[in-house]
Amino acid sequence: MSRLPFELLLALRYLRPKRTFVSVITLISIIGVMLGVAVLIIVISVMSGFDHDLKERMFGFNAHLKILAQGRTLENYESVARTVAEHSQVKGVAPLVLAQVMVKTQPPNGQALVAAPWVRGVQPEAEARVSNLISNLVAGTFDLEDHGLVVGTVFADQMQLGIGDRVAVYSPEDLKRMEASRGKDEGVAVLASDYEIRGVFDAGYFEFNATVVIASLQDAQALYDLEDSDSIHALTVAVRDPYQAHRIARELAGTLGPGFDVRTWMEESPLMMAVMAEKNVMLYILFFIVLVAAFGITCTLITFIVMKTREIGLLKALGASNRQVMWVFLGQSLIVSVLGVFAGFGMGMLALTYRNNFLAFMRRLTGLELFPAEIYGFSELPALLVPGDIAIICGGSLVICLLAAAFPSWHASRMNPVEALRHE
Repeated sequence: MSRLPFELLLALRYLRPKRTFVSVITLISIIGVMLGVAVLIIVISVMSGFDHDLKERMFGFNAHLKILAQGRTLENYESVARTVAEHSQVKGVAPLVLAQVMVKTQPPNGQALVAAPWVRGVQPEAEARVSNLISNLVAGTFDLEDHGLVVGTVFADQMQLGIGDRVAVYSPEDLKRMEASRGKDEGVAVLASDYEIRGVFDAGYFEFNATVVIASLQDAQALYDLEDSDSIHALTVAVRDPYQAHRIARELAGTLGPGFDVRTWMEESPLMMAVMAEKNVMLYILFFIVLVAAFGITCTLITFIVMKTREIGLLKALGASNRQVMWVFLGQSLIVSVLGVFAGFGMGMLALTYRNNFLAFMRRLTGLELFPAEIYGFSELPALLVPGDIAIICGGSLVICLLAAAFPSWHASRMNPVEALRHE
């Protein structure tokens, strides 16, 4: 004799395939739950991967906090840096000069190429404490002395640059002087600064690799006419816990006093906040797929209860309680839901494992780049399995399916055995 409760045994017996229309509807219900759970797992894991990888790249290239002087350049930055470094949660402080310039290549043959990247002036020793710039070098050396430049991989490819090549760099001030001299009898010839490519970095993010070049702090100060060596655009700060950046920023703002603006990585990188918000929104929206699948379970149970009206009447006549009858049909829903959730979990894991292989296959098949790095910033589709998210998806789907079966099961349990048998 089986040790299973008779309600579960009866539910399993009713679910046996009998090549009936109800069996087909049951199979469709399982597939519906499976697809809903699989899509939720795939989408949320990909969004989590985007969020995680984007933060890793942002934190590796940009610091957690940026300190600026309101409405002016930051002067006497070494004194300010010492004050900031005294905070217990600060790991490192580095000076920064950042603005846009025009770069023109100097090829021995052919036409020169022009671009307008952002020049980032840094002190290598201090920069190593707030970012991974130096460790991200893939070619050459991080030598910024005597007009040396380190460029991103994408920028080097687009501008056809290699180690040892030279480029002309025009600062905004150079361009203003050239513009002011136009139309005058005696034009002003502005000579660009000559720089040598010393290294190539790979930050792991397309935008950084394509739009940023690294120069020494002194060269960047000269480009932007920051004649005073103590004047910079900002200080970058690395903290021990990036998720406490808001609190630390408030404390530093109070220490530094008025006239300083302390910005967090969340304020400087709205893209990361957008990804976090989109992940939460997608979770709510995609749960409607599971709701649709749950309505399929409701329709299946209603059809099944109508077909089994006589059997329900016999069960009630033989002494089955309302609760026992209700659990027969809830057991059916539970079995369908569990099968759908486990199948969806397996399908989601399989899709995530081979996601990049699938993209490569589709690229070969269609000739289209389904995940272009120029748009998304990543060479491969990222994904991250967060146990909490998986538990919410699987548990939430199971609860929704059981709730969808509650009303039909309750209705079946309230049937009058006399009326049920008379109906037959």
